[in-house]
Amino acid sequence: MIAYAEALRIVMEAAALLPDEAVALDQACGRTLSAPVYSPQCVPPFDNSAMDGFALRLDGSTATVGSEFDVAGWQAAGDAASVAGNGAWEIMTGARLPDGLDSVVPVEQVEILCSEGGRPLRIRLRANVAPQQFVRLRGQDVQSGEQVLAEGECLDLNALSLLHAIGAGQVRVRVRPRAAVIATGKELVSQAGQALQSGQIRDSSRPALIARLQLAGAQVVADALVGDDAAAFDQAMDQALAGGAHVLVSTGAVSAGRYDFIPAALQARGAQILFHKVAIRPGKPVLFARLPCGALYFGLPGNPVSTAVGQRFFVEPLLRGMLGLPAEIALRLPLLAAADKPEGLRFHARARVEVDASGQLGVRVLAGQESFRLKSSLQANAWAVLDEAGSHAPAGTQVQVMGWGHATPLQVNRQEQA
Repeated sequence: MIAYAEALRIVMEAAALLPDEAVALDQACGRTLSAPVYSPQCVPPFDNSAMDGFALRLDGSTATVGSEFDVAGWQAAGDAASVAGNGAWEIMTGARLPDGLDSVVPVEQVEILCSEGGRPLRIRLRANVAPQQFVRLRGQDVQSGEQVLAEGECLDLNALSLLHAIGAGQVRVRVRPRAAVIATGKELVSQAGQALQSGQIRDSSRPALIARLQLAGAQVVADALVGDDAAAFDQAMDQALAGGAHVLVSTGAVSAGRYDFIPAALQARGAQILFHKVAIRPGKPVLFARLPCGALYFGLPGNPVSTAVGQRFFVEPLLRGMLGLPAEIALRLPLLAAADKPEGLRFHARARVEVDASGQLGVRVLAGQESFRLKSSLQANAWAVLDEAGSHAPAGTQVQVMGWGHATPLQVNRQEQA
């Protein structure tokens, strides 16, 4: 049995960076950039009005209240460039500022002295107008040639909006890691609605694992449920590898029982077992191996929470490495109440991050931490990680806190009052 830090080092040394590909922008949400993005244009691309009103030429001077101007033209959003002479131009929000004009007065701050056919012909200012007020200058947000996104950034909706604005029709991103999931155990029933026979349980780990892998950035190319049968396991492995899986993740059959056949089955396939058993709870029997073809294999214990810990703290760091993402940085928060843990083991506890009335954050380890228990996960919004040392952490102890997934935002709850 090895320490978590050593196990993670082994995992990350095996995390080969995946190649990249060009994808259209409408297919890029959630993908990881393989190269920085430089803007091919200015944003805004031209000086434009921030208000409905009238554009003026002030040349650095302030126009005072009571000043009058003839209206020499009109400019709507989408109109092409115009050259202004003397006088004001009526202008709409977002409309290109006519060449020669440099400031805008909102329509609410003018008095229309005369008009014809609904168009104003002369105006008087109700307020002073400062130079360049209510004008969005060309390149004020983004300059042409400016780097707007760095290599390794994950493309969320905000990033995609900016990429649309600069006219980036496609981007270069890392290939998605291809993953396969194999659940083992003759006691497992795959369908949630299927009636149980004596000794059977429903397979809750596999669907949750598939969903978590997808949220973490992987493409799940195969999944299977097999009994305690090495031949069926081998067939599922062959199908996963034929589907191009970079990472294979199994649940169950990795401990030390009579039916825990996976270590022997992997060795029979020529796999190199890099570690088996880590000083953590839950999930101590976790196994990590390299297959002869170069694909990587995680054998996770079958209890639902043990599977979740293995996925979050072993598989997700590997995926980040394959995508070129930096190591995660955990929050450090005080425990809101004392918590017990197994002596000598790194403990991954389902927890609840809360904010008190003064806006201070803390974390509470929830009751019901056994690895078969799912109900406490409904109240949890994070993982609290307690170091190996000791068996008791008093209230106020600073602990690591991580979200449910590396790409899943942490949802904070208000602290419950005693």
